[in-house]
Amino acid sequence: MEEQKTQEAPKEVPKANSADVEKNKLMAIIGYIIPILFFIPLLNEESKKSPFAKFHANQQLVLLISAIAVNIVGTLIPILGWFIILPIGSIIILVVAIIGIINAAKGEMKKLPIIGGFEILK
Repeated sequence: MEEQKTQEAPKEVPKANSADVEKNKLMAIIGYIIPILFFIPLLNEESKKSPFAKFHANQQLVLLISAIAVNIVGTLIPILGWFIILPIGSIIILVVAIIGIINAAKGEMKKLPIIGGFEILK
């Protein structure tokens, strides 16, 4: 028996409406540069209702937790952690943050690679 493989259509990247993006783009970008500021968009009444702001705040929180985990694990494990986990983990976190900045600047609500599947803020 021959199995037929069906090709899935590529998933479209969801985009927020342009007014929402323009209001919240700067806060989304700043949150990737300084992840501890992920909560800033959630303080503003307009941003609380924004799907774009909530999405990127969640991605920034997951990025922050990942950075903390890499630093803790890399610091606690002698030799292997100091010379492999910390440097490589930090580079990966930096690359993922840059991807987040690019997505926010484009107005896309695209999940980050590796860590983007986690949803903490709803």
